[in-house]
Amino acid sequence: MGTIHLFRKPQRSFFGKLLQEFGLVAADRRSWKILLFGAINLTCTGFLLMWCSSTNSIALTAYTYLTIFDLFSLMTCLISYWVMMRKPSPVYSFGFERLEVLAVFASTVLAQLGALFILKESVERFLEQPEIHTGRLLVGTFVALSFNLFTMLSIRNKPFAYVSEAASTSWLQEHVADLSRSVCGIIPGLSSIFLPRMNPFVLIDLAGAFALCITYMLIEINNYFAVDTASAIAIALMTFGTMYPMSVYSGKVLLQTTPPHVIGQLDKLIREVSTLDGVLEVRNEHFWTLGFGSLAGSVHVRIRRDANEQMVLAHVTNRLYTLVSTLTVQIFKDDWTRPALSCGPVAANVLNFSDHHIIPMPPLKGTDESNPATSTPTKPSSPPPEFLFNTPGKNVNPVILLNTQTRPYGLGLNHGHIHYSSMVNQGLGVPGIGATQEFRTGFTNIPSRYGTNNRIGQPRP
Repeated sequence: MGTIHLFRKPQRSFFGKLLQEFGLVAADRRSWKILLFGAINLTCTGFLLMWCSSTNSIALTAYTYLTIFDLFSLMTCLISYWVMMRKPSPVYSFGFERLEVLAVFASTVLAQLGALFILKESVERFLEQPEIHTGRLLVGTFVALSFNLFTMLSIRNKPFAYVSEAASTSWLQEHVADLSRSVCGIIPGLSSIFLPRMNPFVLIDLAGAFALCITYMLIEINNYFAVDTASAIAIALMTFGTMYPMSVYSGKVLLQTTPPHVIGQLDKLIREVSTLDGVLEVRNEHFWTLGFGSLAGSVHVRIRRDANEQMVLAHVTNRLYTLVSTLTVQIFKDDWTRPALSCGPVAANVLNFSDHHIIPMPPLKGTDESNPATSTPTKPSSPPPEFLFNTPGKNVNPVILLNTQTRPYGLGLNHGHIHYSSMVNQGLGVPGIGATQEFRTGFTNIPSRYGTNNRIGQPRP
């Protein structure tokens, strides 16, 4: 039985939390304008969809999808206001800026899916072209154009404004820019409007309305119904070409890539940091786009042992903070160590695996079960014995021994031959057993004194 909490607050559902956050956004007076435009957008979209059904025009349907995209942009603007109200939490330490990036990415991808749907329907209409009624075609075009332009110019949508400027230009913008240069050469006063490049959303609204006006005139004059399908394909291609660069840019932000236009500035700052007093090395640097217009990064800085950590941290942060708004700097001092030359018995807690060999030794057995001349027990069922030369036995427990092959003579180390039986008696079969720990070398016939040839077993002079 668990603890019963009598006054425990009930857990809110997902929709309850969503309504709570929506109430937080609606409390701000700036969001009232967006909510009003959202309500007008829903009304206009409903009328346009009914007129698309009555006129049987797929071009008007493709243009109505731009109005639906405006609804997504208004929702993105509300999300941007909500992100500014919320502060970073322990779970989301970097804040909620990436949520508006996700909203822009989702809106542009949905617009491209709508364009693909229009292309698919247009291909089917080329096989069997229906009759188009132009009664409300021109009215629906001007209603959609007026509302789209009024929405784009009245509301400052920060996420989409940043993406439209930072993303690469679409093919429609490039062609219009070439045409604008020719026009501005004749009328220089229009350069402030058409150059350097137009707003992509305003441009696609104007281009779509122009295509629908041409469709209306050709159907009224010649009853050429196929032009409606051609205009729908043109509007779908313009929509896809306009939204694709924005989807690519916002997708790269979601993938935490470094923006190409700041790579040179970051390299310059890293070089300046590496030349600071006390800094030895700058490594493991990683910088990525946290949100629209904000960079985050982390870097490891190795400094001298006598350097002041707080002083170096202040200088590094001061240099990088001009470009990276959210920065994590890890300072650690140089940890180089000088190897010491030991003489005599070495304690077990100061042994270094790089200075020792791992030589397998036979398991610890009683003296009555082992043959002094072999490394394996002398039993009828055991495998053939392996004699004690320079190669120890197989399948035995290893013992860490001091590597004396690279050390000179005369350091106080015993280079004599130690038998296995004596090692067992001294407790050297396993490290840590016995009163005194000594080390067995790999030299078996080395004289006790340099320059003499005393036999093993005789006392040293």
